[in-house]
Amino acid sequence: MLSYRHAYHAGNHADVLKHLLLVNCLRYLRQKEKPLCYVDSHAAAGGYSLQSDASQKRAEFQSGITKLWQQNDLPDCLADYRQLVAEYNQSKNLVSYPGSPWFASKILGAQDQLWLHELHSNEAENLKAAFRGDRRIKVVQGDGHQGVIGLMPPPQRRGLVLIDPSYEVKSEYQQVVETLLKAHRRFATGIYALWYPVVARQRIERLEKVLRQSGIQRIQLYELNVTADNPDYGMTGSGMIVINPPWTLDKSMQQALPYLAHHLSDKGEGSYRIETVVGES
Repeated sequence: MLSYRHAYHAGNHADVLKHLLLVNCLRYLRQKEKPLCYVDSHAAAGGYSLQSDASQKRAEFQSGITKLWQQNDLPDCLADYRQLVAEYNQSKNLVSYPGSPWFASKILGAQDQLWLHELHSNEAENLKAAFRGDRRIKVVQGDGHQGVIGLMPPPQRRGLVLIDPSYEVKSEYQQVVETLLKAHRRFATGIYALWYPVVARQRIERLEKVLRQSGIQRIQLYELNVTADNPDYGMTGSGMIVINPPWTLDKSMQQALPYLAHHLSDKGEGSYRIETVVGES
């Protein structure tokens, strides 16, 4: 369909969750000096002006990053994430918001490699412009699902794969599972982070069921909801499913999710889930 543009949603509660988790995982991987590979299946533009017409139209950032901007009691992991957003803004004012590629490029080192996939031609051009001159980064205009599978296993044998489509098409719920299974068969030790929206609960339940039956071990789920499930409301929350999560991740999310559920919730209806989808045998 190719109608989705992330600029309308930049900095919302889903971005907060996704990028908080991404930062934590990348910080963990960077504790070792060995090179690693970061692969983004749907990289989008890489950064967004919150003063643009698109961002202002829905102003979703007002119920996301804006609510954290002036807080002085953030858990350490949230404070780290917010500091990175502040560095992207280069001022005390919140006027722009970085995408996943920027967070990754900021945290990763000179020896690391980043593969950014984006199907939209305009967004791909924006990505290329944003990271021109950075030899670590390869921007690929094309299908991110096939791109992820084709890159496995990375030569570094260490890395993180972020899979975060828009789910414009219902079949994408099945497609993300197929991508995960095929990539994991080729590179079983990598960290995989799958984002999903909370729109129709039954789709998420099916997704979890398939992963439980997949034979993959060490799968953790982290979900943030800003209001109660409501199929007429739109996206009431979002979640991240992580394969091979860092041992540091659970502790950080145990601190962050209750805080986010309280501060980003709509009329006190916030909630969160932390669940082991599949443990380690």
